[in-house]
Amino acid sequence: METQRTQRGRRTQRSRPVRALLLSVASLVSFVSFVPLVSFFPPAGVLAAGGGTIRGRVELRRVAPPVERRPTVSELGAPAARDVSDRLRSVVYLESAPRGAFEQSRPGRAVLNQREERFVPHVLAITAGTIVDFPNSDRIYHNVFSLSKAARFDLGRYAAGHSESRRFDQPGIVRVFCDIHSHMNAFVLVFSHPFFAVTDDEGRYRIENVPAGTYSVIAWNEGVSSEPRPATISDGGAAELDFTLR
Repeated sequence: METQRTQRGRRTQRSRPVRALLLSVASLVSFVSFVPLVSFFPPAGVLAAGGGTIRGRVELRRVAPPVERRPTVSELGAPAARDVSDRLRSVVYLESAPRGAFEQSRPGRAVLNQREERFVPHVLAITAGTIVDFPNSDRIYHNVFSLSKAARFDLGRYAAGHSESRRFDQPGIVRVFCDIHSHMNAFVLVFSHPFFAVTDDEGRYRIENVPAGTYSVIAWNEGVSSEPRPATISDGGAAELDFTLR
């Protein structure tokens, strides 16, 4: 009878091709999709009082191709069909933020769940210093890792009902994978300021409490970003800004 250590070693050897393949994919995606999320200002925190709102809609003229699924053996059987809507969510953000626009605060927490062999949500936007929890809500093992420049980590394998955490300190785009299931992936966008928003199911967004001034605004969606667009905000006012991503 094989020991538990021997069985674990064989599983690790089988997973190595997945990690090697994803290493090359992650490097390419990081190069193609990287947009400047870093601005030389204090860490994100509490918003200053007052300000205005930037709102609008992001229209997608492109849909990211579906991820090719490799056969996996699990208690869940074949992976469930992925909801296309999770790829329709975009992130809109200020290219930079003014000094004194917000006060530094304690790091917050966010959750990137693993459910039905998917990361939920597919796109997570956070401020630098946020701790992200990665609970395993499936009945099988998962192994969360990233090879991105902004965050390289491996949380190891853990079973159903368990959770691991990672603090994200460096602004940038982090591509997250599962070392066991190659079709699982997600994006974590880490910002140095709190002026960003994730679109809803209809592509609408709203960034509130933006200090009065003129800013460059960018829209991002999996692997593509817009050119910076100007927006002028007054105290108590609102600016409408729509984007089309192709």
